[in-house]
This record gives sequence, C-alpha cells and structure tokens, in this order.
Amino acid sequence: MANQLDPHILIIYGASGDLAQRKLIPAVFDLYRGGYLPEKFALLGASRTDYTDEAFREKVLFENEFMQDKGYDEEQLKAFSKLLFYQDLKAYDGPEDAKKLKAKLEKLGKRFGTGSNYIFYLSTPPKLYSSIPKALAEVGLNKPENGWSRLVVEKPFGYNEESAKQLNEELQSVFRENDIYRIDHYLGKETVQNLLVTRFANGFFEPLWNRNYIQSVQITAAETVGVGSRGGYYDESGALRDMIQNHLLQVLAHVAMEPPIRADAYSIRGEKMKLFQSLREIKGDEVANYVVRGQYDAGTTKEGDVEAYRDAEGVPDDSMTETYVAMKFFIDNWRWAGVPFFIRTGKCLPLKVTEVVITFKNPPQAIFAGYDDYAMKCDNQLIMRIQPDEGMAMEFGMKVPGEGFRVKNVDMDFFYRDLTTKDVPESYSRLLLDCMKGDPTLYARGDSVEQAWAFVDPILKAWENNEAPLARYTAGTWGPEEADRLWDGITGASWRNPAESLTEDKHYTKL
Repeated sequence: MANQLDPHILIIYGASGDLAQRKLIPAVFDLYRGGYLPEKFALLGASRTDYTDEAFREKVLFENEFMQDKGYDEEQLKAFSKLLFYQDLKAYDGPEDAKKLKAKLEKLGKRFGTGSNYIFYLSTPPKLYSSIPKALAEVGLNKPENGWSRLVVEKPFGYNEESAKQLNEELQSVFRENDIYRIDHYLGKETVQNLLVTRFANGFFEPLWNRNYIQSVQITAAETVGVGSRGGYYDESGALRDMIQNHLLQVLAHVAMEPPIRADAYSIRGEKMKLFQSLREIKGDEVANYVVRGQYDAGTTKEGDVEAYRDAEGVPDDSMTETYVAMKFFIDNWRWAGVPFFIRTGKCLPLKVTEVVITFKNPPQAIFAGYDDYAMKCDNQLIMRIQPDEGMAMEFGMKVPGEGFRVKNVDMDFFYRDLTTKDVPESYSRLLLDCMKGDPTLYARGDSVEQAWAFVDPILKAWENNEAPLARYTAGTWGPEEADRLWDGITGASWRNPAESLTEDKHYTKL
C-alpha cells in the first residue's frame, strides 16, 4: 500500500502551533501506524520557535497531550520520531528563510531519497496564505525540477467574496490550481463522503431524491461549547463565516448536487460548482425573513455554567457578532425547485451533533387519520449522522399491535463502527492521505469557494447595515425562538430535535 505513493516530504508551517499538535501530527502518525505513508518520507516542521530536531520531536510527540490521550505505543512513537525534523524561521515569508528551508529540504531529500516532491501545509494565520507561497516561488519550491509541489491551505479562505477572489489570484499566480488543496475537515468525515454513495449507489434512494418526493432538507451543526478564551478571534468571524460558508455548504453540495459522470475530482467538483450557482440569492431586504442570527446569553450546557457571549474575554460589550445562524433557502434547478432547505448552527446548544435530515412527503391521502394524528405529520425521515456516532437511520410508520390502525414511528439504523473492526479514520488523516495521492476530490476548488461567498455576502452586508435584528438565546437551549418561524407554512414540519443516539429518545434532549 505504501509503495503506491510517491516519496515526498511534508512541510508544516506553524508546526509549534495548536492545530499541528492537536490534529496534524497525530493524523500523520496514524497514517504511519496504518502503513499508509510511502517508504521514503520525512516531515519537516517550520515555525518561529527556536527548536532543535530533538526538542521538536519531544514537544509534538512525547509531551503532546493529544498524542498521549490516544495511548500510542512508545516504541512506534520512537520509530516515527526519526522521520521528524525542524527548521526555525525568523519570518515565515522572508526570502532568507525560504533559502534556508530549501537547503534543509535538499539535505533531507538526499538522506531519505524523497527527491523534490513536497507538500507545504499552511497552519499559519490567514494573512500569510499569499506571502508564504510567493516566498516559496522565489526560490523555485513551487515548481521544483524533477518533482512536484502541492500547497494545503486551511480555512478561512478569505473574509468575503472579494478577498477570496484576491487570494485565489495570488495563489494561482505561483501554484497551479490543481496543486492547491483548500482543506475542509468536514469533507474528510466518513458520513459526508457516504452521502454520495447513499444517493448514487442505491436504486431505491436516487429515484426519490427530488422535489416530487422530498418535502424538506435540514442540516444541523450544533456545539455545546462557547467561545471560551477565543472571543477576540471569534468576534471577527461569527457563525456564518466560521461554519456555513465552508463546512455546511460543502455538506449541502453532497446532499443536493447532480450525479457526476464519474467518481473523480473533476466530475464531482464540477457538479458542486453547478449546485452553488443554483442557490437562490437572499437579497438584503429578504434577509430578515429567511435568516435568523442569534447570540447566546448566560445559561447552563452539558459543559457547565456559561457566561454570556458579550462577557467573554476579548468580546466587546456591544458586539453584534452571531453565535447562532438559522436559514431557509431554495435551490433553483429542475431537481429541487420549490423544496425548502434549512441550515442551523450555533454554540452553547444542548448537544454536540452534526446531521442531515431528509423529510419525505406524506402519502397523498391520509386514510388512517381517524385513528390518530400520525398521518398529518411528515415523519418519514432519513437521518444521516455526521458526528458523533456516525451512522444512518430511517424513520417510518408501522401499525401498533392491537385493535385498529394506530401508527407509530419505528427505526432501521446503521452505525459505521459496525462495518469495520478498525477505527473509523480521522478526517485529517483521510484528507492528508488524499493530498499525498494527488487526489483533490475532497478539497474545495477555487471557483466554488468564490461562489459560496457570493451566496453569503448579501447576508453579511445586510447584518452590517442592521437590516435584520440580532436575537438572543439562553445557553443550553436550541437557539432563539425566531428560528422556528422559518418553518411557517409547512404543515407538520419543524427542526428535528437530535438525541444522544440515532435510535433512542428522539423526541427530547437529555442534558
């Protein structure tokens, strides 16, 4: 398996930072344990901190709490540590530092036989996303002779449509589009990927996946935590930028895109782009009717007592930044004409859960309505749980044993953990492996990123101009009551109240 990958060196800019230690280094080690890395491989950490190779290994492997929490084998860690090296940089984008980095890479390339194949991972502040690639280009590391060079860029990819276009232009001036990997860890989750298989590999789903049979689609991404000590950073972003523009619109694309010709990067990403182009614009004067923004007040969640968002460190007393967004919108194409889509996301909600709910239309005639009110509800649902307890469930009505035709909802469910004896791979491991293979299928393409921004920009501008109110909600609840009004006019339908599992306690939330 390892021999199928080209030899290469993975360079992590910002290697002493939180993301590298929490996600990236453990993800690469998981690939090492699984035998996925090429036989000729090295990892070079680069940051401003002054470390030796040995000190870097100690910090990110042996003293890293995120490695220790997983109970990794000490001998495997020692063997893996021999593949890790470090280069200190005074300035990430300085010309002299780029020369030092190139010299180190050439030395490691000869030692490990990796040649001039490089993956540059930018785990840095966004302001460096354009300047670091330019510095690499000045010393020829963007297009090495007799090798390849790939660039991985973390979110946020721009702050609005204009900045996203500018960043694309700057990156594409020094790297080819096919060599730019805009990472979204949501797309590395097994359930998100399985949305395509569920739809396009099963004859009993695909014929129903349209306006004729589906009443509505809802996507929920809920967090129980608040902003904590990251208030200053979060206040510059907000839930719409932080979650919807990237993560949840990408999930939406998997749910609603047209069938690709083939299961390859070009075909799948092309269909995603068409889907984003079909999103009906929510204009400024419509925002208040279709989008609800909220901000949490003090309350109690599963994490304990939570102070109000405006009382968090770094947050202004008069902050209008949203910690919750719920929206209703439409997709103007043949498949989805007239079907309402709903997205909600927020902090300090009752459960940490991400799921997609497909609600099917009721039968045309309610012949059992005389026995109970079941037939008046839209209770036939397909629930795809992205996290936690990744899996799927189908809800449908069955007759209750006994006299008459009383109907009750029952479930058929499936958990991914039942499909394999191995651990379900972490999203960063999967995405890094795809980049090593040169497969950008699960990475966002530049034009689709711009199109996603084009959809959310009018909403952001309306909020900036105070054309829509900021609602309040108590921490530990499912958000402001105003979000329920988005469902007005749809008989028997509402937000699904997620539970702690796919099959138990569906109609209330345990705290």
